[in-house]
Amino acid sequence: MAETRLSFKEMCAKFDVTPRTLRYYEYIELLQPEREGRARWYGPRECARMTLILRGRKFGFVLEEIRQWLLIYEKEGTEPQMRQWIELADRQLAELAEQRRQIDEAMDELMALRDETAASLG
Repeated sequence: MAETRLSFKEMCAKFDVTPRTLRYYEYIELLQPEREGRARWYGPRECARMTLILRGRKFGFVLEEIRQWLLIYEKEGTEPQMRQWIELADRQLAELAEQRRQIDEAMDELMALRDETAASLG
């Protein structure tokens, strides 16, 4: 049985990304679909990579970090990739905690200014 392959259009629909995004991920070599003439075909490997890319983006990783992480798997295997993932995750968790602190601080200041303005209206 042939493995399932998705067309360019199907890949965009499945992962809810624009054609521009998908082409860019190919351009920076995050994805490497099979080519048949002008057609691109995405197999299970590319779908798995796309899932990891989008998950990484959701967590705030930059594309270069994601690309490097995916390269580790190809060159060194699963265990080194998992070790790198832990390092990346720890660093990103610290970054997100700092962003949360800054957002909380901004919200507190905005609330105080809002309350002060509301009180001045009587």
